[in-house]
Amino acid sequence: MRDYEEVTAFLGEWGRFQRLVFFLLSASIIPNGFNGLSIVFLAGTPEHRCAVPPGANLSEEWRNASIPLELRGGVTEPSRCRRYRLAVLANLSALGLRPGSDVQLAELEQEPCLDGWEYSRDVYRSTIVTEWNLVCDNDWKGPMSTSLFFVGVLLGSFISGQLSDKFGRKNVLFSTLAMQTIFSFIQIFSTSWEMFSVFFLLVGMGQISNYVAAFVLGTEILGKSIRLLFCTLGVCIFYAFGYMLLPLFAYFIRDWRMLLLALTLPGLLCIPLWWIIPESPRWLISQGRFQEAEDIIRKAAKINKVTAPDVIFDPSELQDLSSQRQQTYTILDLMRTRNILTITIMSVILWMIISVGYFGLSLDTPNLHGDVYLNCFLSAVIEVPAYIISWLLLRNLPRRYSMAAALFLGGCVLLFIQLVPSLLLKLLHFNFRSRALSILLVMLGKFGITSAFSMVYVYTAELYPTVVRNMGVGASSMASRLGSILSPYFAYLGAYDRFLPYILMGSLTVLSGILTLFLPESYGMPLPDTIEQMLLVKG
Repeated sequence: MRDYEEVTAFLGEWGRFQRLVFFLLSASIIPNGFNGLSIVFLAGTPEHRCAVPPGANLSEEWRNASIPLELRGGVTEPSRCRRYRLAVLANLSALGLRPGSDVQLAELEQEPCLDGWEYSRDVYRSTIVTEWNLVCDNDWKGPMSTSLFFVGVLLGSFISGQLSDKFGRKNVLFSTLAMQTIFSFIQIFSTSWEMFSVFFLLVGMGQISNYVAAFVLGTEILGKSIRLLFCTLGVCIFYAFGYMLLPLFAYFIRDWRMLLLALTLPGLLCIPLWWIIPESPRWLISQGRFQEAEDIIRKAAKINKVTAPDVIFDPSELQDLSSQRQQTYTILDLMRTRNILTITIMSVILWMIISVGYFGLSLDTPNLHGDVYLNCFLSAVIEVPAYIISWLLLRNLPRRYSMAAALFLGGCVLLFIQLVPSLLLKLLHFNFRSRALSILLVMLGKFGITSAFSMVYVYTAELYPTVVRNMGVGASSMASRLGSILSPYFAYLGAYDRFLPYILMGSLTVLSGILTLFLPESYGMPLPDTIEQMLLVKG
C-alpha cells in the first residue's frame, strides 16, 4: 500500500508548481510581520507634560515654571504627570513675585494634569496614546492593548487547527486573512480605547489562524526536502520582511489612523491568490474527496510539465486513516511517564521564556536610544541572519548545543548592557559610539533569542513521539502565547528602571540555556513513534 509521497513522486520536489506554492504561501505571511508589531507605533508614547490652559492668569515666566522638574534616567527633566497648583501660581503671579528668586518652587503644592497633556510632535503626529491620553494613571492601557492582541493569538491558536481540519486549509487561510483585514479596517474608526482593544484582539485571532493555516498547507503540499526550508527560511524570512516594512510605513505616515489604513490595504493583495493557491490534496484525501485531490495533482503536473499517470489516487490503495481503529491519546499522556512529564515541563518553560525575550525586545525598540524608526528596522533586519544561522545549525550541528549557545549569547549580552559604564550611558544622547554600543548589544541579544525561537519548533517536534507530537508542540506553543501576553509588561518596566527589562529577560534567557543542556539530543536520531521510544532526559 503506497502512501501520498510515493503516489505524487512523479511531480518532483522543486518544480514550478512547488516554487509557486512556496513563494505565494510565504508571501501571505508578510502582513503578519507588520500587523503583529504595529502596536509599537500605533501606541507610541511621545514626550508629554501637563497642559496649562490659555485662560490661566499666569505671566510668561510663571507659565514656563509651572511644571516641576524630576530626575528620570539620571537626567533632570520636566515632570510628565504633575504640575504646580495653578490657583497658587496665579496668586503668586498677581503679586508680582518671581519663580526661583522670590519663591522656592520645591515648596509649592503640586497637582495632577487636570487639563490634559501637551504632546511633542517630533516623532509621532498622533497615536492612540495621544488620542485617548493613555499616560500617567492610564499608562497601563498601552501594554494592555498589546496583551489583548496576544490573548487573541492564544484563542486563535486553539481554534485554528480544529477549523482547518474541519473546513480545509485553504478556506481557513483566506477567511482568516479576510478577518484580519476587515477588523484592522474597523479599528481605524475606533472611538475609544476599549473599542480599539476589542478589535485588536480579533485581529490577533485572525493573524495566528492564517499563519498556522499557511504553515500547514505548505508542509502538506511540499515534499520532504523542501519542508524544512519552507518552515524555517520561507515562512520566517517573509515574516521578517513584513516586519521590516513596518518602520518604513510608520516613518512616512505619522498619524495612527492613516498608518493602520496603510497596513490594512496590503491584505487586499491576497485576494487573487485564492485562484492560484490550491487546497491541500492530503486534506481532501482524508475527507474522501479523491477526485478533487486528483484534479489538483493533474494541474500541478501540467504546470511542472510532467506526465501524470492515468490513475493517481486509487481509493483502495490509500489508507483511510479515519476508518482505522487507533489508540486515542489525550493531553494527560504528556504526563504519563516521568520522562515525558520532565520534557513537557522543560519545553513549556523554554517556550515561555523565549517568547518573553523575543516579543519583549521587539516591543522595547521605542525605548532604545536614538531614532525609533531606525531601531525598529534594525530589530527586523537582525532576524534574517538569525533565521539563516538557525537553519544552518539545524542542518549540521546537535540541537541541544546549538540552542543553548544561542540562548547564552542572547542572555549574556542583555545582562552585559547594565555593565556598560554609567558615564557612557549619561552621554548616550550626545555620544554616537555609546549609543551605537547600547543598540548593538540589544540587537545581539535579539539575534540570539530569535535564533533559539526558530530552532525550538523543530527541536520540540523531534523530542515528542508521533502519537502525541501535535499535543506536545501545541502545549508548548500555548506556553509561548502566555509568554507573549506577559512580554508588554517587561517592556513597561523600563519606565521605572531602564535596565530592569534587560536584567529580567537576560537572566531568564541564561537560565533557559542551562535548562536546554538537560534535554536529550535528537540530531541524527530516528523520530520516536511511541512514548516508550522517547529519548531520555540528561541527568
